[in-house]
This record gives sequence, structure tokens and C-alpha cells, in this order.
Amino acid sequence: MLRYSLALFIGLVLAACGSNSADNYVPKPKGFPRFDLPTPSYKLLEATHPYQFEYNSIARILPDTFAKAERDWIFINYPAYHASVQLTYKPVNNDVNRLRAMLDDSYKLAARHNIKAYAIEEKKLRLKSGLEASVIDLSGEVPSQVQFITTDSTKHFLRGALYFNTATENDSLQPVIQYIRKDILHLLNTLKWRK
Repeated sequence: MLRYSLALFIGLVLAACGSNSADNYVPKPKGFPRFDLPTPSYKLLEATHPYQFEYNSIARILPDTFAKAERDWIFINYPAYHASVQLTYKPVNNDVNRLRAMLDDSYKLAARHNIKAYAIEEKKLRLKSGLEASVIDLSGEVPSQVQFITTDSTKHFLRGALYFNTATENDSLQPVIQYIRKDILHLLNTLKWRK
């Protein structure tokens, strides 16, 4: 019995040292999370702000609760993706210097991402309303991947920025970033200023 147990033990040791040893182990590649992105359907924002637009029905409208938030600042929150588009609105009041300062602040906020961004691309868009918008796409491990600015230059100024509340790397979030970017473009193309 002892010989049989000893032979079995030696056989197991030799089998463990064979071609299936840890030296030949190949790790599996890192996986990315899967996102089921629904076909968007849009609804109109309630008329409680100086602006109105259509937003994706999977999103929720939440008030901005930051300490310096103003009355018409909101979040378009995507709970399923831990993402939000923060909208900051300011009246221009026919003040060219005020408008210039708001534009400068917006570009400074985008430029803060230069540390981690490996590309920043700005596109000027002509919207269906005749307004113009600047859409800024940021690549790399940045906190905000898409930002935008639009104004009528006399009364209204609106800035938006996409943020994720997750530690997932932006490469794996790319499908969601592109999905929400399309929602941002839809928002801009349906934007109307209220008097």
C-alpha cells in the first residue's frame, strides 16, 4: 500500500511538472464591459429654463447641486452608464465683455485637460436653428470627453460637458461616449432659447 501511494504521489508530481506547468501559462486578454445601447427616443425638456431641447428618454434631468451652481444649471444623467452631461447656462445681457469672459472660461476649462489628453479637437457646427456651436472632443484618460459651447451672442450662453462617475478606462467607454455624443448633437440641433 505504501509503494502504491508513493508511486501515485510521484506520478502526480511528474504530471504537474509536464507541459501544463505555470511556465507555459498565457493570461487571457483584458476584457471590456459590454454595453447594450438602446435606439434613442427623445422627449422635450420641460419649459422651466431659458432654454429648451430634446433629450434621450433613458436620461433623467437633475438639478446641479454644486455649491456654485446657478438656477438654470442642470445634469442630463444617464444612470445606466454612470454618466452625466452638465449644462451651465448664463445670461449674456448684451454685454460683449461678459460674453468674452464666459467664452474664455469655457476654453480654459477644456484646456485643463491638456495634462492627460493626447488630442483635443474642436469643431464648429452650424445648427438647424442657424446658431453656431463649438464641440470639443478630448481623447485620452480625461475626466470630460466631450464639451460644447453655444450662444446667440446677445442674451444666452450654454456650455455642456460629459462626465463619467466611474474608474473604467475611456477606451472601454468609447461606445457610450459616442452614443452620448450623438445625444449632445441632437440636443444642440433641437435647442431653442426661450424669451
